[in-house]
Amino acid sequence: AASLGVCRGGREDMALRRAASLAPGRQPPCPRLPRPAREGTVRWSSAAEASAVKLNEKASREKILTLESMNPQVKAVEYAVRGPIVLKAGEIEKELRKGIKKPFTEVIKANIGDAHAMGQRPITFLRQVVALCTYPNLLDSPSFPEDAKKRARRILQGCGGNSLGSYSASQGINCIREDVASYIKRRDGGVPADPDNIYLTTGASDGIATILKILVSGGGKSRTGVMIPIPQYPLYSAAISELDAIQVNYYLDEENCWALDVNELRRSLNEAKAYCNPKVLCIINPGNPTGQVQNRKCIEDVIHFAWEEKLFLLADEVYQDNVYSEGCQFHSFKKILYEMGPEYYNNVELASFHSTSKGYMGECGYRGGYMEVINLHPEIKGQLVKLLSVRLCPPVSGQAAMDIVVNPPVPGEESYSQFIKEKESVLNNLAKKAKLTEDMFNKVPGIHCNPLQGAMYAFPRIFIPSKAIEEAKVHKMAPDMFYCMKLLEETGICVVPGSGFGQREGSYHFRMTILPPVEKLKILLEKVKDFHIKFLEKYA
Repeated sequence: AASLGVCRGGREDMALRRAASLAPGRQPPCPRLPRPAREGTVRWSSAAEASAVKLNEKASREKILTLESMNPQVKAVEYAVRGPIVLKAGEIEKELRKGIKKPFTEVIKANIGDAHAMGQRPITFLRQVVALCTYPNLLDSPSFPEDAKKRARRILQGCGGNSLGSYSASQGINCIREDVASYIKRRDGGVPADPDNIYLTTGASDGIATILKILVSGGGKSRTGVMIPIPQYPLYSAAISELDAIQVNYYLDEENCWALDVNELRRSLNEAKAYCNPKVLCIINPGNPTGQVQNRKCIEDVIHFAWEEKLFLLADEVYQDNVYSEGCQFHSFKKILYEMGPEYYNNVELASFHSTSKGYMGECGYRGGYMEVINLHPEIKGQLVKLLSVRLCPPVSGQAAMDIVVNPPVPGEESYSQFIKEKESVLNNLAKKAKLTEDMFNKVPGIHCNPLQGAMYAFPRIFIPSKAIEEAKVHKMAPDMFYCMKLLEETGICVVPGSGFGQREGSYHFRMTILPPVEKLKILLEKVKDFHIKFLEKYA
C-alpha cells in the first residue's frame, strides 16, 4: 500500500497495524483499488468522496501561522518598488492576455531598474566568460576569444573541483576578491585595498542587510538608530523594520538638486538622540531615487560629521558608473576618506557596496555584488564571517559576473574594442535619456524634475489638486498612490509613488526608470504628459 502512495486512516489503518504486529514478517493483505481510468488518476465513489470531505472538516483546525501570530517585524516591512501598484500591473497584464479591452495594448513597467527586461543588450564579454565558466567544454571552442578563456580558467581554478557548481568560501572566491581589491585601487588612484576586507555578496542588497544586522543592538532609548536619506531606496526602511531598529530620517534638499546638507544631518541626529542611539549613517551616491551626484566637498563634510559623531558609515555606490551631467564626477567615500588623512582613514568605520545589477552591465539576475569594510574591529570581523557562513556563499555564477565587472578587457586584449564600444553605447544612451526625461517633464504644467545627474531614475514632483487628494482619502490611498494607480489604469504605465520612498509632508512625487529604449521612452513621456494634463482638468 505504501508503494502505491495510499494513505489510510481510522479503524482500517489500526486493524492493519494490529495484523502486522501479530504476524511479524508477514505483509497484511492490501485491499484492491479501483482500476485507474488512465495513468495517474484513481476513480473514487461519491460515498468515499463525501467521507473524505467530512474527515477534512473534522481535521481542520486554526492555523499556527496567522497575521496575528507571525513575526510583527516582517509584517511591518514594506517594499514599494514591488508593492501594490506592481501587483495591479500584473493583474492588468493577465486581463490583456485574456483579450479584455483597455485604452492601451501593453503594460510598461517603469517601476524598477531592470535593464535587460527593458531591452538593454548584455555585455558580450561578460556573458562569454560566464558561459565558459558554466560549461568548460567551450574552452576548446574557437568561437570564444582567448582573453575570455584566460579569465574563465582563472575563476574555475579558484572553484572547488574546478566547477561553478561547488560552494565557495563564505567570503567569496579568493581570486575574485583579489580582482575586486585591484579594481578599487585603480578606481581610487592608488589608494590601497586589502582582499581580506572584501566580501562577495548576493547583490549589494545582501551586503547592506548583513551589515545592518550586525550593527543593530540595544533596547528602548539605547536601540540602534539608522540614519537614512529621504527620499530613500526602500531596501533601507524594509531592513530597518525587519531588524526592529529605529529609522532616523534626514531630508535631501530638493530645491538644491537633492543636495545633502550637514546641518540637516545634525538636526536629524540631535532629535533622534531623545529616543534612540543613532550609530549608523547611510548614504546613496549617486542617489536612488533622486539621481544626484555628491561633490567632493559634500563627501568630506559627511565623513567629518561621521568621525565627529562616531557614526558607522554605509556608502551605497552601486550607480558609480552612471554619471551623466557635465561637471559631475563620482568620488568614492573610501578615496576621499583616505585623502583626508590618517586621523580619519584609520578611524572611520566604512562599508562600501557595489553590484553587477546597475552601471552599464545591468546584470540584475546574476545577483552579484561585493562590499568593502574597513576599520572593522578584529573580533567583529570574525563575527561578520560567521554570519555570512550561515548562508554558505553567494551565487558562484554571480561572483564570476562580478569578476568581469572589476576585471574587464584592457587595451591590447582582443575583446577590448568591442567591450569599450558596448559599454560607452549603454552609458551614452542613458545620458541622452536622462536629459530627454528631464526636459520633457519640465515642459508639463504641474510637473517639476531636477536634473538627472546620475543613476537611472527620474523623481519628478507632481502637483495634485485638493479634489484628487480628497478622492484619494475616500479610497484610503496616499495622494500619489492614487495618482499612480490612475496613470496605470488609463495608460498602462507602471511607476512607483513617492510615498514609497519618503518625501516632505505635502509634496508628491513618483519614481520612473529611464531604461526603456529611446523611442518607447518618448511615447511613455508623452502619455504621462497627456494623462497629467487631463488629471489636472478633471480635479481642478
